[in-house]
Amino acid sequence: MIRSIYTKLVAIILVLIVSLMVVVGAFLLAGVRNFYINEFYTRMQEAFASADVAADLRAAADEEGAAELMAEILRANMGRLGISSGTRNYFILDGETGECLTGSDPEAGQYLSVTRNILSALEGREGYASNSTDDYMDVALPLQGESGSYIIYIIDNKATVTSESSELFRIILQAIIVGLGISVLLSLLLAKTMVTPIQNLTRAVAKVATGDFSETVENPSLDEIGVLSRTFNDMAKQLERNIEDLKNSEQMRREFVANVSHELRTPVTSIRSYAETLESSQGAMDPETEQHFLEVIVSESDRMTKIVQDLLLLSRFDAGSMTFDFEEFSFEKSVRDVYEAQLLQARNHHHNFGLEFRDEMPMIRGDRARIEQVLINMVSNAIKYTHDGGRIRMTAGVSGDQVWCSVRDNGIGIPKGDVQRVFERFYRVDKARSRESGGTGLGLSIAYEIVERHGGHIGIESHSGKGTLITVTLPIGGPGDA
Repeated sequence: MIRSIYTKLVAIILVLIVSLMVVVGAFLLAGVRNFYINEFYTRMQEAFASADVAADLRAAADEEGAAELMAEILRANMGRLGISSGTRNYFILDGETGECLTGSDPEAGQYLSVTRNILSALEGREGYASNSTDDYMDVALPLQGESGSYIIYIIDNKATVTSESSELFRIILQAIIVGLGISVLLSLLLAKTMVTPIQNLTRAVAKVATGDFSETVENPSLDEIGVLSRTFNDMAKQLERNIEDLKNSEQMRREFVANVSHELRTPVTSIRSYAETLESSQGAMDPETEQHFLEVIVSESDRMTKIVQDLLLLSRFDAGSMTFDFEEFSFEKSVRDVYEAQLLQARNHHHNFGLEFRDEMPMIRGDRARIEQVLINMVSNAIKYTHDGGRIRMTAGVSGDQVWCSVRDNGIGIPKGDVQRVFERFYRVDKARSRESGGTGLGLSIAYEIVERHGGHIGIESHSGKGTLITVTLPIGGPGDA
């Protein structure tokens, strides 16, 4: 069984070309034979329909020695009739018995067979019947005269047709052999042209199967193979990106599990340590220390509860089951409410905390509670990461069909390499300070998800030691599917 597509293509092309040449040769041979047969009968009809030949023959039939006279007339018209010794001959037959009276080949005349056309002439009808399977062509014409009835009989043994057909067959065979050689070369080149891109694709697919996506298939043609090549290149790039995304996702998943374990282990360890100390003291601890230990246990419990709640919230975002209560509300009032809610905490750290509205704020559509949660996170981060006595400004305004609110501080800032990672879950620039202030590293991740679900944008500009600017932008009309 042929397995190579290259060999299959060559074989198919050769079979098609040879089959075509054989069919054309067969039609040519049949055409030549039919041409000679038709030419014979047409020539006979035209000759005997000629007025002078017909008149001479009828006049000769009325004379004594009519057979010889008619033979002389036929001999005089040999060129017109195509008479040639050995292939085409004429005979004068008795109209009653079919016996040969004379002819161009008397010896052959003695062995004439009674053909269909002779039978027709004996019955008084002109015999022009032909059959391509016969090895002869003949015409028999009855002629009645005063001296008796006669049959003018012309017969051709098809030697010329056979000779011409044999020569033509030889030429066709030579043409087939030469054409076959040319066809082999052309089919090899054509098959190579068609198979090479497929072989390139096969090699590229094999490399992709091993994880090597560097191979690309160059094929600028506009045919199906060219389209397939470009589609493969696009598929390989997309597959490479998907695999890279899967690797990154797996790495993030591992880091996430490690972070969750670490974040939960810290408060659990603290709770266990303080609880075991209280248990082992058996009432010997002074009330103030005991109260402090209990406060630590409650604080760590609240911290662990906050981590779990944030994780559940993020999991709902990931699962797409998070629902929002979209409604129209005053963005200005929400900003003021957040400012007033965080003002006391800012004053506890002796911060200069101010609020400014650049424009008249419109009503917007969104989930008020979730948006205020984002604003609270922005302000609380500024308070946490700004040294006591710092400066924090909360500013809001309108830009086109969007509202925006920014929080700027002159706190510790974020190193340039960390700015793009602050929205990652559990990512914290200053881990020690974050834990001391109760941070989980999930606040900005949650804020990012909320803003994205509202069709908005949240961005950060920061320089280490110079402060941070965080801005959230929201569409006034809410997200398109709200």
